[in-house]
Amino acid sequence: MQSIKVGELMVPLAEYATVSEEATLKEAVLALEKAQQHLEDGREKHRAILVLDSKRHVIGKIDQWTVLWAVEPRYKHIGDIRETSRYGFSAEFLRSMIENFGLWREPLENLCKKATEIKVKEIMQGLTATEFIQEDSSLDQALHQMVMGRHASLLVKKGDSVVGILRQSDVFKEICDRMKACQI
Repeated sequence: MQSIKVGELMVPLAEYATVSEEATLKEAVLALEKAQQHLEDGREKHRAILVLDSKRHVIGKIDQWTVLWAVEPRYKHIGDIRETSRYGFSAEFLRSMIENFGLWREPLENLCKKATEIKVKEIMQGLTATEFIQEDSSLDQALHQMVMGRHASLLVKKGDSVVGILRQSDVFKEICDRMKACQI
């Protein structure tokens, strides 16, 4: 894996879904849909939208989980759901949370309407240092970062600039292709 460089598997930033931090959630979803239409054959669909500041620097991302979380605003009252989900709550406890917090009581149409007013800067996930990797880094280094950080993607940099995104789906495909090519 040391012979494969991250830049060989990454999706160039120009081909990925991006929005301004001032965009609405609806605009982000539309940007994702537009980026999907231009994917080359055989590539998995994007599962996130990168958020850009006024200087077009990547400052965050919105993934599928974030979109689902954002359309039910009462989740904000529960706390950090990503942390609590690690505790393995029972199905009964999770059902009681729906009742206790009044989750999903409004028709989905109403929640979606509210979501069109939400700015992506209000819901985006910030980025950590472990979510960046240099374009000329080896795939094994990227794999290690993805596994240890449990990242679905890494932002690929050339120097100080983000030039692309290395997605777990593309790395997985590469690994599977190599396994299938093995002659035993």
